[in-house]
Amino acid sequence: MTTAPRPRTTTRDPEDLTRRLTAWLAPRLPGARVTGVTVPASNGMSSETLLFDLDRTGPVPAGPPTAPEQGEVPASCALRLAADPAAYTIFPRYDMPRQYRIMRLVADRTDLPVPRTLWLEEDPAHLGAPFFVMARAAGRVPPDVMPYTYEGNWLHDATDAERDRLEAASVAVLARLHDQLPAEAAEFLALPGSGSPLRRHVDAQHAYYTWVVDGLPRSPLIERGFAWLADHWPQHAEGTVLSWGDARIGNIVYDGFEPAAILDWEMAAPGPRELDLGWMIYLHRFFQDLTESSGRRGLPDLLRRDRVESRYAALTGHRPRAMEFHTLYAALRHAVVMLRVAYRQVHFGEVPVPDDPDGLILHRDTLEAMLAGRYW
Repeated sequence: MTTAPRPRTTTRDPEDLTRRLTAWLAPRLPGARVTGVTVPASNGMSSETLLFDLDRTGPVPAGPPTAPEQGEVPASCALRLAADPAAYTIFPRYDMPRQYRIMRLVADRTDLPVPRTLWLEEDPAHLGAPFFVMARAAGRVPPDVMPYTYEGNWLHDATDAERDRLEAASVAVLARLHDQLPAEAAEFLALPGSGSPLRRHVDAQHAYYTWVVDGLPRSPLIERGFAWLADHWPQHAEGTVLSWGDARIGNIVYDGFEPAAILDWEMAAPGPRELDLGWMIYLHRFFQDLTESSGRRGLPDLLRRDRVESRYAALTGHRPRAMEFHTLYAALRHAVVMLRVAYRQVHFGEVPVPDDPDGLILHRDTLEAMLAGRYW
């Protein structure tokens, strides 16, 4: 597979961020110094994540930390920073208080391993954008670049039994979230508009697409996809749960092959269970299809649609429905994001302006096959 250069995601200076973060921490954690700031190399294309350590070996002035949650402040932390406005952001808005609040809610109301949140800062003056700080989870994440479906990473090199264990535990994450946290507990996540949660979700995605192509070439393929959704709308009554939104194994930190931390809640919203199931299944297929297109075998037995659906049904008693709709919707949502990422590369001169905007969509053939009913 030939890939474009890694798209830039920021114009910020890590050394400057380190100095400013240390200054911000001074009144909150006297005597602490930020060290070892790094940016995860293989994941993350929207908000920025910074990993850092806290050096507290020197003299510590009297006074307790002012973290909003009680408990010892850990030595290793992660910072989630709203996207750099100068870096042609992936999404039009980054609501850090919303992300912080949903993580607190999931931690309080479920047994899912969500990182412990420490501070929320809404004033952009300190680091240039709102942010929050959380405890850093130890473990490993299936990489996006190069994808975990390629040789040479820990998941690809695992045994079949170990990958099966990881798959079962990952599907259980969705089952536990959907069963343990009622949607009404997260009414603040409701999307604007009218109609069912699924209708609002699709309308919000169409509005996002309109924002992406404002002043730029429109995508005939994506527009055909939205038309297909309208013509194949699920007929069954929807059961609404809290949807994680970015439900994929690349957003889970694993201890061995068990989930140790569930990350990236910025797309959480009420919706049917199948939103998360379709996303988890399709996002694996995205990497697997790209891997197979390069002549490699990849991981064809991981996160197969039939097995994910069966496992979820066994755990929850809910048999997934309208999955052709929801996997196509996942592919369509991903296409809109990929179009925005590609237009950002055009903006920064990393790739030329295309004659055909649909050519910017890496999984164009997959989406075409889904629309034609010949993918599954």
